[in-house]
This record gives sequence, structure tokens and C-alpha cells, in this order.
Amino acid sequence: MHSTNYVDTFIQVAEDSTVSSAAVPPKRTTPGIAELTFRMIAEAPYRYTSDDVIFTVWADRRGIPEAERAAARDEFFAKGQPCLRASDLGKRYGWGIHADSAGRVALVPLGSTEYAQLTGGRAPDGRTVTVTRAMRSSRRSGR
Repeated sequence: MHSTNYVDTFIQVAEDSTVSSAAVPPKRTTPGIAELTFRMIAEAPYRYTSDDVIFTVWADRRGIPEAERAAARDEFFAKGQPCLRASDLGKRYGWGIHADSAGRVALVPLGSTEYAQLTGGRAPDGRTVTVTRAMRSSRRSGR
């Protein structure tokens, strides 16, 4: 069973992001992945793990009934899945993602005091966090 969960980790905005502050992903007629991911985490900070968020967004977009979700989740995580480092929240919209000691995630806006603290390797509760970055949006030139 694969997992996308992080523990005591802060995912900074991507190195090649051009945003200077956080923005809410735009609403669409059919909600996009970034919008659904944002909504789920923003409405319940530190409630869900990365696995919960990634699977729920995938299942919602496919209309998988609640009764079938446990089996679908097992099948979904039987192979590796992209983690929240690949999310447009950290690549295009200026949101850092903090995973606490239980792996539950919250959004942290670029430019906030909390973002600066987490970038320095400290969680709001004083715990040490591993700092990483969201994946780059484009490949480096010269490759």
C-alpha cells in the first residue's frame, strides 16, 4: 500500500512560482482539482491527511458512491499517486501545506507569519518540521 502522507513537514511554494501572495483557486462550472483540494483542506484544517484529500478529490470527481469508497481507496493506493507537492496550490496559487505530527494537513498562505515560521523549520506548536518545496511547474532549461 502506497501513501502520500507527510508527517511534521512543510511544503513551501514551488521555487519557480511567480506568485507573491496566496489566492483562492477560481471557481469553475465543474470544479477543478485545485479548487476541490483547496476547499477540503481550508474548510477543515488539520482534519484530513494528504491521502484522505487526494483520494476524496479523485473519488468525488469520478462520482464513486460512498458504499464503494473503501474498496476503491485500497485499489487507488495499490500503486503510487502524486502527493500534494504536485498540487497547483503550491505551484500556481501561493499556498504552503503543513502536515502535523499526525499527518493531517492545513494550508498556509505565502507571506504570512506562519509561513515564515514554518519555512524556518518550526511549526506553530514549536515542533521541528522538515521543509521541502512544491514541485517545479516547468523543467529546468538545459536538460
